Amino acid sequence: MSVDPCTNTGEDFDALPDHEFRARFRRWLEQHCPADVRRPAHRLRGQRAREWFRLLYRHGWRAPAWPREHGGMGLSIPKLIIYDEELDRAQISRTVDMGETHLGPTLMKLGTEEQRRLYLPSILNCEHWWCQGYSEPNSGSDLASLKTRAEKEGDDFIINGQKIWSSFAAEATHVFLLVRTSTEAVKQRGITFILAEMSTPGITVKPIINLAGDDDFCEVFYDNVRVPARNVVGRVGEGWAVSRSLLGMERLFIGSPRNSQIAMRALHSLGEVLGISGERAFATAWAELSLELHAVQCLYRETARVLGQGLNPENELSMLKIAATEHFQRVTEAMMDLAGEYGPIGEVPVGSDSVDIRQLYMLARPATIYGGSSEIQRNILSRRMLKLPND
Repeated sequence: MSVDPCTNTGEDFDALPDHEFRARFRRWLEQHCPADVRRPAHRLRGQRAREWFRLLYRHGWRAPAWPREHGGMGLSIPKLIIYDEELDRAQISRTVDMGETHLGPTLMKLGTEEQRRLYLPSILNCEHWWCQGYSEPNSGSDLASLKTRAEKEGDDFIINGQKIWSSFAAEATHVFLLVRTSTEAVKQRGITFILAEMSTPGITVKPIINLAGDDDFCEVFYDNVRVPARNVVGRVGEGWAVSRSLLGMERLFIGSPRNSQIAMRALHSLGEVLGISGERAFATAWAELSLELHAVQCLYRETARVLGQGLNPENELSMLKIAATEHFQRVTEAMMDLAGEYGPIGEVPVGSDSVDIRQLYMLARPATIYGGSSEIQRNILSRRMLKLPND
């Protein structure tokens, strides 16, 4: 497949007034968004996800946070929030494109010119579809203890080890992963950030079926996998710093209030179906959850604003990750309690549509674990903000 030039010669959407930008994007979604993409409780994945992103790309709505010189829309933080709000309003399926949200910004900041030229256009047109190789058995929340090794041999690194919980690895064409290239006294040192093609001999992917019956997560085994040394991002042995810059964006993505907003709409619909939306107990619970959601939205906007200034609000990101994911769980737990016998079945009819209670509940369960568990985030905050000891 030929690769389009990584430039954006289209309109400067960031120059539009906010209300006009919102109206333009809303109108485009109404006219062009396929019906099967409007499934907010489900992840859009595989070939269908790539088709959706290609449609956005062809019409100039792809990569809203990327600078225009790299082929993105170059939106400021206020317009990024509008963009996300309109996707939510249109009930677009949740999508994960780690090339756009994770790797691309990392390459813009720390990659070589060759890496940017090779990979950024292929992310935009979905020729390359990326997954992440971070967590390992016994090295999930304590990521710095990872043991996957990469040993230098001529112009290559030979990788051996195992990764786990790699989202959509079975569908990915490429992976960015952390490997240990040396043993240092401090475990954060000697880690290297490297890129590899999933078709490289020695890489084996085994999907993991979760409680919801999905196989999003995978185990990935690396057996004498040969990767060119030019695929290292940043310096050898300094991958921890590279990953930290990437994790900030990941936690902002995870901390988006969008999942909670989807769940709150479903909770409201459930109250209407059961005829209890006017009862005091339901109204009280709804008010409490709405106030909590408002707080999450405010924290999200403020954290996004600070990130947009080029700063790294690590404390706010940890607080946001805790607040957003735990609120998502509380809303889905309230839904499950109200649903009664409908809960295990999942689908509750709402007019001509339905609310998938079980799917939302299952999505919320691991949210407080991935991207850094709530317990780890609280430990981080206790040390940084309260100055408590490590032990």
